[in-house]
Amino acid sequence: MSHQRTVYVVDNDLETRRSLTINLASIGAEAWPFGGGDEFLEILGHLMPGCVLLDLDCDDGLQILAALVQRETGWPILAMSATPRVDIAVAAMKLGALDFLEKPVDATKLAAALVPAWTALEASLERGEARRIAQDRLARLTARELDISLALFGGRSNKTVAHELGISVRTVEMHRAHIMAKLGVKSIAEAAVMATHAGLAIGQRPRTAPMLAPVGMSRSTPFEGRRLARTAY
Repeated sequence: MSHQRTVYVVDNDLETRRSLTINLASIGAEAWPFGGGDEFLEILGHLMPGCVLLDLDCDDGLQILAALVQRETGWPILAMSATPRVDIAVAAMKLGALDFLEKPVDATKLAAALVPAWTALEASLERGEARRIAQDRLARLTARELDISLALFGGRSNKTVAHELGISVRTVEMHRAHIMAKLGVKSIAEAAVMATHAGLAIGQRPRTAPMLAPVGMSRSTPFEGRRLARTAY
């Protein structure tokens, strides 16, 4: 996949960017150089997934690292510094860097560091895709079906759910069948796993009947209009 060979080089030194670009090309990776962290953060939402090679020697290096992690892209970050101080390395790893490299970074060390980075990137994209699919399917549920789902995911019986929502057991059974059909699953346990992938908190108590919207009024589900898409290419 093309994203596996994209590396964003964020370094304020032109010669270093050129050297890293050459080294990355020699191991079959495509370098996208950026002269500063702010510039990279500004355009981040328009970039394809890739690995990030980030220089920490600039004044705000660790702040840029923290900001990247906070964006929750899931892209692996390899931190670099020409000053191999233990405290800097430890701080970078605590903030979320996958590895710490001492500058100048030669092609061999860079290639070795990128192997686990590619693996981490692929795993992150797979999790994101699973989450997107799960959210898309959960968005098919009506508000009442979502209420019943929350109760069933929490391990409640049809009878208990019926009592809590003020409806008949037969109605719960009917909704349960519709829920499983819409989610494309064969069991409530499988549906609960899908809900977890979508980021839904399992174990919540369902909303009671008076909290539902009156007849003729719509009430969107927590997933309506929200789709977890990959970063725009």
